[in-house]
Amino acid sequence: MEFNLNQIALLIHGKVEGDGNQKVSRIDKIQEGQPGGISFLANEKYEHYLYETNATAVIVSETFVPSKPISSNLIRVKNAYIGFTQLLEAYSQMIKRSNSGIEQPSFFGEASIQGDGGYRGAFSYVGKNCTIGKDVQIHAHAFIGNNVKIGDHTIIHAGVKILNDSVIGNHCEIHPGAIIGSDGFGFAPLEDGSYKQIPQIGNVILEDYVSIGANSTIDCATMGSTIIKKGAKIDNLVQIAHNVVIGENTVIASQTGISGSTEIGNNCVIAGQVGIVGHIKIADKTIVGAKTGISRNINEPGKTFFGFVGFEIKEFLKSYAIFKNLPQLQDRIRELEKKL
Repeated sequence: MEFNLNQIALLIHGKVEGDGNQKVSRIDKIQEGQPGGISFLANEKYEHYLYETNATAVIVSETFVPSKPISSNLIRVKNAYIGFTQLLEAYSQMIKRSNSGIEQPSFFGEASIQGDGGYRGAFSYVGKNCTIGKDVQIHAHAFIGNNVKIGDHTIIHAGVKILNDSVIGNHCEIHPGAIIGSDGFGFAPLEDGSYKQIPQIGNVILEDYVSIGANSTIDCATMGSTIIKKGAKIDNLVQIAHNVVIGENTVIASQTGISGSTEIGNNCVIAGQVGIVGHIKIADKTIVGAKTGISRNINEPGKTFFGFVGFEIKEFLKSYAIFKNLPQLQDRIRELEKKL
């Protein structure tokens, strides 16, 4: 795909400084920029690359003042990083939505319907009584069970499994290998020490603008719904158990596990390898550091937690300052014991 600089400037609300008719077809790092490519400069420590790059154009902020002559064209925007992000987003969407039509072989179940402008890849499967919105991309080997609803402009990548009765909103993206709606981990202990499986008859609801990373799993509810609310972003390899509720615009990094019936608030940040027990509530705007364990309710919004037992970060750092000096403290105690 090829665009001239005037078109790009219009897209990202910028102004061309140079020849707006020159064309680019590629996005380059500024240090690797070549003719036909476009780059950006947002961090001053990379400024020296601007005077060396061969990129056709570079996106810079309105306030940037070069200290040397520049051979590239510039596109000035209010914020270079945001402008370049807008360009990446548009470019990404064009690539993702470049497919169209229905490839064969594929299966489309009885009484299911799909809106205009969509795509279904080879070996994809859509079950009975499904409702799929317009401009939905269903890539190769994706499986969609019975009674599933998918909103407009959603992308289902290759190998995704969306099981019966799941509801997927508008503008969602589910990355390869993710599983939506698998059985929750529910077993009742019996007197003989064995376990009896508890039927999981609920579903999963993803609201609008939700992203689910590759090979993540979201279990269906025992009853009712497991809910991922609007704008939430889930990384790769995340496990979300039955009846969990994830709040709006919350982000969860890789290898985190969230146990059943836990509710996480809005605008939270959960780092990698966090473990959260079941049946607790976490307040809005909570930040949880990597490898932290959360075992109790967090009721006050805006707090940061870190450490294996997951207590407040200031208290953890105080305790850690003592912990790292334990060998020296032990030696002093032994010396005092000898004197006594």
